[in-house]
Amino acid sequence: MKMKKSQIILLLAAALVLGFAGAYSGVKLAQPESEEIPNTSVKESTGEKAPQSSGNLEKITQAFALIKGNYLEDVEDKQLIEGAIEGMLATLEDPHSSYMDVETMSQFNDQIESSFEGIGAEVSMVNGIVTIVAPIKESPAEKAGLRPNDQVLTVDGESLEGLNLNEAVAKIRGEKGTEVVLEIQRTGASELFPVTITRDEIPVETVYNKIETIDGKKTGILEVTNFSTNTAKEFTDQLNMLEEEGIEGLVIDVRGNPGGLLDVVEDMLELFVPKDIPYIQIEDQDGEKTPIYSDLDKKKAYPISVLIDEGSASASEILAVAMKELGYDVVGQTSYGKGTVQQAIPLGDGSSIKLTMNKWLSPKGEWINEKGVEPTIDTKQPEYFYTNPIIIEEPLSVDHTGETIANMQLMLTGIGYETGRTDGYFNQETEDAVKQFQADQKIESTGIVDEETAGMIEAKLIEKIRSGEDDRQLETALNEIYK
Repeated sequence: MKMKKSQIILLLAAALVLGFAGAYSGVKLAQPESEEIPNTSVKESTGEKAPQSSGNLEKITQAFALIKGNYLEDVEDKQLIEGAIEGMLATLEDPHSSYMDVETMSQFNDQIESSFEGIGAEVSMVNGIVTIVAPIKESPAEKAGLRPNDQVLTVDGESLEGLNLNEAVAKIRGEKGTEVVLEIQRTGASELFPVTITRDEIPVETVYNKIETIDGKKTGILEVTNFSTNTAKEFTDQLNMLEEEGIEGLVIDVRGNPGGLLDVVEDMLELFVPKDIPYIQIEDQDGEKTPIYSDLDKKKAYPISVLIDEGSASASEILAVAMKELGYDVVGQTSYGKGTVQQAIPLGDGSSIKLTMNKWLSPKGEWINEKGVEPTIDTKQPEYFYTNPIIIEEPLSVDHTGETIANMQLMLTGIGYETGRTDGYFNQETEDAVKQFQADQKIESTGIVDEETAGMIEAKLIEKIRSGEDDRQLETALNEIYK
């Protein structure tokens, strides 16, 4: 049976956007809101109902009455009811299933239709720790240097331990122009470090295009930053424009793209995957698989490559694995690994439960959950892309040694200053490189790395990375596309 897109009512976003109190998952409501909170479940395939007369529900009612009647302090009904819902969802140990209260849902709905304010990063709860899935392009989080898999331990000095994802996001989000300080643990770094971010309005544009000439051939590049309401239209319009320009090849870049609406990535895949094979399969709770097909007669006449990295999640992975199984190259690093489908179920009062209800599978039936999509051409960025902020406990100078100095030497090398070595020994050549950098920045040329110099080195490195100047992954995709 061919499933209609209207039957899959949800996004596959990696988690929450740090900019509002709800999930950036682009979830569309599974049913119209009713005037009363429904007392039956949405499992329409079996007709199961909640056990209304069971002892279990009587036990919940009894607990509610005991707390209301005997707890030392006043407690609101809403607080207890929402706490019970959150508790039930917590027992699932599923970071993608969550309760969204009225405020969360309101901000969530606003966000998927328009711009929003915050730091602009997708997060998930991994082993109880708030973890960056990917910063959004051109967002404050990206400009501050946050990366996929960064762990957020404190917000403005307050620990996030014990908080659920919604509570943690509520602390991080905020109005444009306000500052927030996140304490970050980064893979490969022995020390925690603070990142100060000024919140801003997060851009809503999701597709960017350009043309590169490779071996005399016009090659289109379409970068997709997330899959929101208007992304499919933006993508289609820009693809048509590139084709009118006469492109002979195409690179689709979904690096750092944390996901988005399922129907949006479906619309995009219908432009590439012919009707003789499915572009996705949906598996329900009973293990029944439903393949979904396009109406496309044949593949594009030109070669295509897809760029992914560890920040590519959810809908990005749907696109990447479908194109991979269609025979196209996928270049970069193994993706995040989210293979589940959530649905937002309204509870009648403006709140919703976002619940994992299905798996999605590749055209050939592969489930990439917790594994990710492996590239056909494994390519890493230059080593300096993976450096960590410089932690200054005391100024760094000649004859000092350590991990911090090795990290600083990699950063200086990345921005064009020759240190002579990157093993963590602060030699004379490293001092000369520091002096030259300080002179170029018009600060006192001491050769000693203090907090001011360290901050400037980091800023210049982030600027260079964001410029795309040494983008080996894109370069590889462009060089390999016509082979």
